[in-house]
Amino acid sequence: MKKILVPCDFSSTAVQAFELAAEIAAIHQGEVMVLHAIEFVPAYETSFVAQPYAFNSTVIEELENDARKSFDEMIHAHNLDELTVGFYTDHGPVTDTIRQFIDDHNIDLVVMGTHGASGLKEFFIGSTTEKIVRSSHVPVLSVKSQVNLKSIKNIVFPVDPDLHQQDFIDRIKELQNFMGAHLHVLHVNTTIHAADERKVKASLNDYIQYYGLTDYTLNIINDTTEENGIMRFTNDINADMIAMATHGRKGLAHFFAGSIAEDLVNHVSCPIWTYILKPS
Repeated sequence: MKKILVPCDFSSTAVQAFELAAEIAAIHQGEVMVLHAIEFVPAYETSFVAQPYAFNSTVIEELENDARKSFDEMIHAHNLDELTVGFYTDHGPVTDTIRQFIDDHNIDLVVMGTHGASGLKEFFIGSTTEKIVRSSHVPVLSVKSQVNLKSIKNIVFPVDPDLHQQDFIDRIKELQNFMGAHLHVLHVNTTIHAADERKVKASLNDYIQYYGLTDYTLNIINDTTEENGIMRFTNDINADMIAMATHGRKGLAHFFAGSIAEDLVNHVSCPIWTYILKPS
């Protein structure tokens, strides 16, 4: 985790994400790259029709200067010692800008603050963090409140016993070792996908042994949905983090099937680490 990206609008949650990213970078002797995306509204309304709104160079320069001032204030408020922190601005749709930056700079980890989204906004638009979780090919750590690394000792790890992804498990092991945390392996048996608990337990034990997981407990619970079960279990044990895979569905597949990981980003208060599954 040498290159850590923090997309930043300088809100309180974005600053909290920056603080966590700085902790991680300090341990790995890495670099924090703060990106501020400037997204222009493409049109304004008149009484007749929407007209294009052209931003001149002076407006763009003022926005960039404001962002630089906010960045300087954020840096001066933290004792960063010799940590390398870079600041970048770019123009365009926020989500696309972040995705392009990830590719262009070979980012290892994205740490993002999120306010979540709810109601119709969640259904039709979703939060920026949710969109990055869905599309980033590198791990994304979503942060909704202030947290520090030392406090992360219990990680909920929701799994499907039929899931076989060596790359994903290697990332989970790396995360667990880095945090020095206990892994709460969790399977939620739902009403729709009910299965014999003995068979599920046997499959999960095979899964755990095959991938050589250590320092873990195995948990099987029943709930109406996987999302509800994960949230309930996380709250019951007062977990410090959730680490899970996402399928990264797009288009109609995402519209109809959605993603448990993305839903949890909007609704869970603890940090959530996500990683898109790669094809077997």
